[in-house]
Amino acid sequence: MNNAPYPLFYRYGQCSMGGLLLAEADEHLHAILLGDDEQSLLADLQARFPAALLQEGDSSLDQTLQAAIGYVDQPQGRFPVSKPLRLRGTALQCEVWHALSEVPAGSTISYAELARRIGRPRAVRAVAAACAANPLAIVVPCHRVLRSDGEVSGYRWGVERKRQLLARERELAAVIA
Repeated sequence: MNNAPYPLFYRYGQCSMGGLLLAEADEHLHAILLGDDEQSLLADLQARFPAALLQEGDSSLDQTLQAAIGYVDQPQGRFPVSKPLRLRGTALQCEVWHALSEVPAGSTISYAELARRIGRPRAVRAVAAACAANPLAIVVPCHRVLRSDGEVSGYRWGVERKRQLLARERELAAVIA
């Protein structure tokens, strides 16, 4: 992987769950992060992309930002942004993230079942770590992963946000059904 500095353009906004920061480079969406404030989200973004030169994006990112904010409130169907995603991670992380993308809104899966789906039934902890490393909140729906007993457990952006996202998805699924 090339460690030369590269520009990563970000935009910050408020959604119903707090702050939302998205980042893109070369017309690819690299990150959507949820948190409490812009500074902590910028620090998280820089830690995830240490070679990046963070630059506030211009208004051309506003449409993508508004779509992401809207998707937090109504997380149904596919993410409504046509920009391609750029997932940077290990082979295992990318396998987990791809498998998660196939879990429909309103549904959940256990870490153990997710590990089985990717053909690594003993890798439950590695699957949980991949979920925690997910750079694309909501789009790669790691919030849909529960413990084997069906209980909500850790979520990179807070357990309460995870509960809210799951409740919203269940409500929307009930309306559609």
